[in-house]
Amino acid sequence: MKKLRRSRNNKMIAGVLGGLADYFDVDVTVVRLLYVLISVLSAAFPGIIVYIIAMFIMPQED
Repeated sequence: MKKLRRSRNNKMIAGVLGGLADYFDVDVTVVRLLYVLISVLSAAFPGIIVYIIAMFIMPQED
């Protein structure tokens, strides 16, 4: 069973989006583009809060 973890290899800030891409077996670029698009359409503030919360909740990859 896969576990949701922050990525060490595919990270720009904390590896949250890289970890999501690994978990769903999707290209990390697609996940980043979707995240930016959703954040911009929702006034960016909620997207930043969700990223920060995920950064503290998700454990780092071994």
